[in-house]
Order: sequence, then C-alpha cells, then structure tokens
Amino acid sequence: MSKTINLRGQPVHFIGIGGIGMSALAYILAERKIPVSGSDVRATHITRRLESVGANIFTEQRPENLTIFQDETVATAPPATAHSAPFNSVPSNGQAIALAEPPVQPQGVTPQVVCSTAIRPNNAEYCAALERDYPIFHRSDVLAALIKEYESIAVAGTHGKTTTSSLIAYILLHAGVDPTVVVGGEVEAIGGNARLGHGRYLVAEADESDGSLVKMHPKLGVITNIELDHPDHYTDLHAVVDVFKTFERHSQTLIACIDCGVIREHLQPQITYSLDPTLGADYTVQDVNYQGTGTQATIVERGQVLGKLNLPLLGRHNLSNTLAAIAVARYVGLEFTPIAAAIAEFKGAKRRFEVRGQVKGMTFVDDYAHHPSELQATLAAARLRVQIPNGSTAYRLIAVFQPHRYSRTATFFEEFVQSFGEADVIVITDIYSAGEVNTHAISGERLANAIAQQHQQVFYQPTVLDAREFLQTFLQTGDFVLFLGAGNLNQQITPLIEHFTHH
Repeated sequence: MSKTINLRGQPVHFIGIGGIGMSALAYILAERKIPVSGSDVRATHITRRLESVGANIFTEQRPENLTIFQDETVATAPPATAHSAPFNSVPSNGQAIALAEPPVQPQGVTPQVVCSTAIRPNNAEYCAALERDYPIFHRSDVLAALIKEYESIAVAGTHGKTTTSSLIAYILLHAGVDPTVVVGGEVEAIGGNARLGHGRYLVAEADESDGSLVKMHPKLGVITNIELDHPDHYTDLHAVVDVFKTFERHSQTLIACIDCGVIREHLQPQITYSLDPTLGADYTVQDVNYQGTGTQATIVERGQVLGKLNLPLLGRHNLSNTLAAIAVARYVGLEFTPIAAAIAEFKGAKRRFEVRGQVKGMTFVDDYAHHPSELQATLAAARLRVQIPNGSTAYRLIAVFQPHRYSRTATFFEEFVQSFGEADVIVITDIYSAGEVNTHAISGERLANAIAQQHQQVFYQPTVLDAREFLQTFLQTGDFVLFLGAGNLNQQITPLIEHFTHH
C-alpha cells in the first residue's frame, strides 16, 4: 500500500465505508469538501449520515464504483494546518482559531482507495484498484495524515479508548475550543463518530489492534492501559508492548495510567494518573463514592485539590478514563470548573453501557465489552445498578454474552470462565467469528459448560435469535439485562423490547 495520502482534493473511495472507523474518516474528508465515495454491504444510519454531507454510497462492491469521479473536474480542499498558537494554550475568549488556507490547486481524478484490515484480498474493488494501479491506503494512513495536520490528541490503550477520547472531545467542545473529532463509537454530543471543527485540536482514537498505532505521531498521546487483546495479530504481550513503546516515542508528550503494571514497567510517561493516591501520580482521586447513579470524587492535581467531580458514568474504569480526560484538559489550559461542568453532563458513547430501553420494570443495556477485563469491569458497574427492593426480593443481573473471535476466546478461555462472578444469570451464544476460521476447536457451548462448573445459572443458546427467544420466556420484572460483545448480539435488543411492550 502507498504511504502518503493526498488530502488536498483528490477523490477518495472507501471500501467498507460503513465501518465505525472508516466512516469517521470519510465524514471528515467529505466535510472538508474532498470528493468521497464508498461501498458497503448495506445501507445504515451511518452511511445515510455520510450521504448527507455529500459522500456517494454504493451498497454493492463492484469495480465500476471506482469510476464515479472519472468525468468530474476536481479541485483541492485546503488542509487544516498552519496553527500559530502554542499547544498548551486556549484562546482567552474561548473562540476557535481560524485555519490558514493555502491556494487551491488542481488535481487529477484518479481515486485514492482506502481499506481496512477487514477487507479481503479477493474483494472486487480492491482487485480492481490493484489492476488499475490506483493508490491504495490503509485507514490508519488517513488518520495518521490527519493527526499530522493538527495539534493532535491521540488516545490509545487496550480498553477505554472510545469513552476517554469522546469525553476529551466533549470537554473541549463544551469549552468552546471547537475540536475536530474521530472516535470509534457514536457519541450523541457530537452527532456521531466524527465532527469537523475549526479549532487547532484533533481528538482521535488510536487503535492498536492491527499494529497501525506505530504510524501515529500526535502532539499529545494518551495510553489508558496495555493488555493482550488481539491474539489474531500479536504473538504475545511483548509484541503489544513494543507497539505502545513506539507510540510513546512518536508522541511529543505522553499521558498514561500507572494503575497498569505493564505501563509502570515499560513506559516513562511525562504525565501520569492513577486511582491509587499512594502511587504518586500527577492526577489522582480521594473521597471516592461509587453509586448506581454515578460516581463522586475529589480530584487532586500534583498534590493540590482541584475540586469535586460528579461523574454520570459508573464504575472504577470510567473514573480512570475521566482522570485521563482531566489530565488532557488541564494540559491544554482549561480551568477545572468548566472541565467538571462538562463531565457532569456527559452521557457516554453508544454501546458503552448504553441503556437501550426500559419496559415492565426490566432494563436493557448494550455494552461493547468483549475481553475478560472489560467484562469484569462492566459487570461490576452493572452490579451498582442492581439493588434489592424493599430489602426482600433481589433484582437479577443477567449477562448475555456473545464471544468475539475464535482466537480471542481460545487464548483467554480460562479468564472468560472467571469473568462472570457478578452475574446472577449467564446466557452464552456461539462465537462471532469476525471472519476468522475456527482452528482452535473452540465453541460457545464449550465456554458455557466451563462457566457452569462454577455458576448455578448458565444457559447456552446457539444463535442470537435463540437467545432472544429464550429471554422472551425467561425474563421477569426487575431484571437488569446486559448484552455484552463486539458482534451482532445487540441487534436483538430492539425486538426484545418490542416483544415485552406488546405482551
């Protein structure tokens, strides 16, 4: 694949444009008036949003899609560059800084083709691009190019990237700084997974899953934690650490969480944060109160109390993510009062403990957790919400889990077995393959049987439809139903709510 993408106006075609990462990049380019086209297997609200800003969307992947701009004259769009103010300062009036606009120059109409790791070598559009010698880029090349153009804040880490980057973006937006945003989840506050601002900051979620994190050179890097999560790409934790160490070198300044032992052992961040006051981090907490409606804490900056925080998000992991966002916001020059005000209003990102509906006393929540550590953190947060009414009959916390990838399920099998201690009832489906071939002799049924050796109520349902039908007869008033996984299990939530609405 080519190395440097042209963001001055040459058309860009995205193969698989409906993906959460691809669509965010396509949206930014389309908003910058770069001609954008793309294909995916079906139309969604994400592709419709792209069409609303001028992108041409195809629901079939065919070689002809690459020629949509062949007969058009394309002019370039100015890049978002030439910032003159120092990175760690905010305009005193809170207004955005205007970007310099270099002269527009004509370009050819040969499309640049962007694909993700998910695109197979036999994809019709990919093959056509190769045959025609069109420049081909990985989606990370587009993000890396954008990061170079701004005073960029790139959020990396095995867990918590989406929440942390979304919260940083919301704080900056709330403060009137007008950031550009590219995140891996949909956030109501920014209208989706991307927005084009006119300020000098870009807030980006930087993914380590395929190793492309090494391409990013942000002004400010953030690392939330480091674990092995993608055994399909990495041989072991050491390989993951190497990627994060490269990201550390490429970041002009690094903020990192020293609650993570791997970070403490292998990295030397300039700014640190921790939930443990004894570790001596730059940012920490005291007087913490975790509740089912949110978290309260006092924030301490380098030994000095900044003030009290009311966080609507639940659990230790979200307090840690919030500390990272506070560290970033303080670094760019914001006062604590507006930071705390923004955090108090933040509602989170979709699929991150997202309450999808309540009917007949039952609550249905969608969460992207798919790694053992994420499952444990999310279930612990859910337990805060499940109370005992009138001191008698306990509400039930029901975990419905769709394992994601054969490689991940096999690698962390024992950890998955130990991850459901907070749940009262566990429903396991078969594994969502994400395009993998099952070479591990692993299955959802095997996982369910192993969990059942130490948990009383475990139910295996082969398909997500089976799981929905089971829940239709099993659920009762007061149940807190948590749908877990990165696959397509969450598509059953709406029909399940509709069922209970009408029955």
